Order: sequence, then structure tokens, then C-alpha cells
Amino acid sequence: MKIVSVCACTSGIAHTYIAKEKLIRAAESMGHTIKVETQGTIGTEDELTAEEIKEADVVILAVDIAITGTERFEGKPTIKVPTNVCVKAPKKLIEKIENELGK
Repeated sequence: MKIVSVCACTSGIAHTYIAKEKLIRAAESMGHTIKVETQGTIGTEDELTAEEIKEADVVILAVDIAITGTERFEGKPTIKVPTNVCVKAPKKLIEKIENELGK
């Protein structure tokens, strides 16, 4: 499964980047490809390209605040969760997505 994600927490520091790392580790360990964009205190990093979004099977928005660019994901299966879900149980989240999408 190809996954794209955006992570953003209220302070834009710790949870944003922890959620990113946990999602990447979990997805890759389960055989999926993933690209994660962060929107934090220093701005947007690793911005998702139109091609990456187009090729994605699912979008995970791990966000605690409003983010910019959500219109990019129109028409894509999108799951929105708080960052703490990705920090505490990233594999369970991905397993749930696998079951729902049949991937």
C-alpha cells in the first residue's frame, strides 16, 4: 500500500516529528511505502508532490491543528487522527486502514 501523510501538532515541535518517525517505521515494517509531510514551527518540510498524492492508496492526516493544503487530498481515502494515535499505536492504525481498504 502506498501511504502519504501530513503530521502537525499544536506546538509544531515534538509530536509532529515523533508521529512522523513512528508512522514511517510502522508502515515500512509492514511492507508499505510512505511519505510524510510535516507542518511545524519551521514551516512545511518534505512537502508531498502531486504525483505522490495521485499514486497514494490512502492519506493519513495526523493532526491536532488546522493544516494548509487539504484540498490536495480531495477524492482520496483520508483518515484523520490526532498525532498521539500515531505516537502510541501506529501499527494498529495501519492495520485498521488495511482492513478498511482491503489492502
